[in-house]
Amino acid sequence: MSLSIYQSILKSKKSNKKLFALLIDPDKYKPKTLIKKANEAKVDLIFVGGSLLTNGNFEACIEDIKKSTTIPIVIFPGNSMQISSKADGLMLLSLISGRNPDMLIGNHVIAAPQLKKSKLEILSTGYMLIDSGRQTSALYMSNTNPIPYDKSDIAVCTAMAGEMLGLKMIYMDAEVVLKIV
Repeated sequence: MSLSIYQSILKSKKSNKKLFALLIDPDKYKPKTLIKKANEAKVDLIFVGGSLLTNGNFEACIEDIKKSTTIPIVIFPGNSMQISSKADGLMLLSLISGRNPDMLIGNHVIAAPQLKKSKLEILSTGYMLIDSGRQTSALYMSNTNPIPYDKSDIAVCTAMAGEMLGLKMIYMDAEVVLKIV
């Protein structure tokens, strides 16, 4: 019997092994090259989702990825409509850095019946947005303020509160733009 996604993460953590996750936005997915490169780079997990999906390519993206790899696919949902039984798991994201009740619990209530019926492995995850000096899609769509980048005490206490609430993982998000000159 193989390990669950969460058990694999815990096993890696226990042995001090870092994992490499690739986040794929279905609206920007280029199938021919990306998954080949992910396989070559020995990616451990593929996250699929986005703050705003506009092309209706969500399920097709997951199906296409499944054909080309055995890497576990975990949905990184931007809203309660991004659920597919074709994936292996779903990060049930609670935006603990914000104060928008829909992102803390509201969308979860809407998705709960469908998730309960699915065979998806549910990974309860605290989602923390960290200010990067840019207005990101996640910030705009969630209508929340990020944690200031220079307030690590707020970030640490927020993560601790998420842990005490029973969240299995914490995902920190800050958009970094690199300029290559």
